[in-house]
Amino acid sequence: MASTCNLPETFTAMKPLVSILIPAYNSEEWIADTIRSAIAQTWQRKEIIIVDDGSTDRTAEVARRFASKEVSIVSVENQGAAAARNHALKLSQGDYIQWLDADDLLGADKIERQFAVLRECNGGRLLLSGSWAFFNYRTDRARFLATSLWQDLSPVEWLLRKMSENLHMQTATWLVSRALAEAAGPWDTRLHFDDDGEYFCRVLLASEGTRFVPEARVFYRVTSSNRVGYIGTSNKKKDAMLLSMKLHVQYLRSLEESERVRRACLTYMQNWFDQFYPERPDIVAEFQGMAAQLQGHLEVPRLRWKYAWMKPIFGWKAAKRAQRALPQLKVSLVRSWDKAMYRLEGRDAVSNHPTNAAGIGRRN
Repeated sequence: MASTCNLPETFTAMKPLVSILIPAYNSEEWIADTIRSAIAQTWQRKEIIIVDDGSTDRTAEVARRFASKEVSIVSVENQGAAAARNHALKLSQGDYIQWLDADDLLGADKIERQFAVLRECNGGRLLLSGSWAFFNYRTDRARFLATSLWQDLSPVEWLLRKMSENLHMQTATWLVSRALAEAAGPWDTRLHFDDDGEYFCRVLLASEGTRFVPEARVFYRVTSSNRVGYIGTSNKKKDAMLLSMKLHVQYLRSLEESERVRRACLTYMQNWFDQFYPERPDIVAEFQGMAAQLQGHLEVPRLRWKYAWMKPIFGWKAAKRAQRALPQLKVSLVRSWDKAMYRLEGRDAVSNHPTNAAGIGRRN
């Protein structure tokens, strides 16, 4: 990916201002650590804006303990994560935008690492990404597992890999210039699921491509099954996912119309088909229509072998519920164990953080 470097004037005159934007809803258990990880950024010129999206717990109260010249907190009526992000963006003044969900953490030098690469870049409207790892409570147990998205890619190559390999980049990995944010437009408030996936497609389309910075690290917390990133049986989320997928296909085909693009789109749809089959025959029919337009056909989803034996006894829906529920139970048990060990160890989370400088304090 070769181009000329056109850095903003703020880079030559002074350090760019970075807006760290945190939408929050019922996040009282995590929000303090998230804010601390933002405050602890070694990139000094920053503003931190937390938008409490009508939380019914103590999220706003906890966040306001951090209020300062650098950290501002606003509360709005609950309208969903996308609306909260749009509100935060309107309030921000930064030359660059760092999105951060209210339960995730930034490595202390995440932003500075990305700017170091940007100074040496060969591209103007680059979209900067970084590495990320899942964790429950102990960040030193996080494992950074590379995917084919963890490299410099053009927009079409990035979308092809995402859709054909069922991959994604976590929301906080990106560092987005104001110019790219304005070109992409606002977050889509219709999307109650995968709003980040759809939004960053538009940012990507407005960019020259991605520049991957492996040292810029993000910690993605695994929460309970009612998290935003879990579809489950929610028809509202299924409708949103359908819309997001249709937009993904549209965006990729706008970049290239080819056999490999059609294959990637069909694979993408097949990978997610089991989220709708057989409970949503309307979406199933629409999916098959989309597949036909792509000169293909979707196969009936198969249950994994551990659960397939249930189908002739209990039926398709019951077997699918088991296939969905039992892995969630396993995740819940792992989280409970990690939480117990976290408390048992009784260590200050600063020494627990791989960068040893995230500014994360022990929870009460």
